[in-house]
Amino acid sequence: MKAVVCREPGVLEIVERPSPEAPAPGWVRLAVSHVGICGTDYHIFEGKHPFLEYPRVMGHEISATVLEAGDGVALTAGTPVIVNPYLSCGQCVACIKGKPNCCTNIKVLGVHTDGAFCEEISVPASNLYAAEGLSLEAAATAEFLAIGAHAVRRSMTGSGARSLVIGAGPIGLGAAIFSRIAGHDVTLLDTSAERLQMAAERFGFASGIVADEGTADAVREKTNGDGFDVVFDATGYGPSMEKAFSFVAHGGVLVLVSVVKDDIRFSDPEFHKREMMVIGSRNATRVDFEHVVASIAKGLVPVDKLITHRTALADTPRDLARWAHEKSGLIKAVIRVGG
Repeated sequence: MKAVVCREPGVLEIVERPSPEAPAPGWVRLAVSHVGICGTDYHIFEGKHPFLEYPRVMGHEISATVLEAGDGVALTAGTPVIVNPYLSCGQCVACIKGKPNCCTNIKVLGVHTDGAFCEEISVPASNLYAAEGLSLEAAATAEFLAIGAHAVRRSMTGSGARSLVIGAGPIGLGAAIFSRIAGHDVTLLDTSAERLQMAAERFGFASGIVADEGTADAVREKTNGDGFDVVFDATGYGPSMEKAFSFVAHGGVLVLVSVVKDDIRFSDPEFHKREMMVIGSRNATRVDFEHVVASIAKGLVPVDKLITHRTALADTPRDLARWAHEKSGLIKAVIRVGG
């Protein structure tokens, strides 16, 4: 089968690899249909991922069809599926609590082990969800949207709340969309006026704040001096995450959707006087994927406006390298592998 391999930072190649063997009991061999390109993939290509071993086949935003099922699996050949790329151990403290998304031994396809920039993969059947009512291209957006849906669910914030989403990239837009679905009054904050304009025109997020020296004043003006009931930071930038504390209303919630290597510091007096909650949000679970699938099927998620760039597997080395630095107008790029 054909696969795109990142040999080392900056080097992508199309290679021939053996197809997966017949699946073991409980596993399924899949024909990859579409794969979304994630910020993580760009970081791997650019050599910015801190814990990655090269060479690596990237790709973890996956839709596929069943080719062959191992013993004990009821799925039949030809079934369209969405792949949850977080392979969990099922035995650690997190898995026992029903939180495989933060398994202590987690392996993410395309990061810790080879992913789906290739024609076929094998995964556990428990990591597959029905792509009911979705095109296989739309199904490939479920994983990144599920991260936003999970963050919104983690916030435990009800309808009518004022929410601020910091970072208008794909993950931030996903969080904003599912914040709106949850009944929140959503404002976006980003350093790019172009991105905020795009979010307004394509997705209807008319309330936006450009991050600059006047941000704090703009937040006070938007909220009558109270701050936002819930703030989602999706920037992956430490200083932004630290500043986000000051945008939270008394009794409010800060959800850190992104992650950075560095320590995050905040003012304890400001934190305590607000009696605010700080919540980490990692990956997603089955309930989040199912919420995403149902929301897309209901027309609540404008997938056609999220997917801005398309390519084929054979053209991925050229196009991914170009899109790594040509970001204008780019929200989500999707690779068509089969289908």
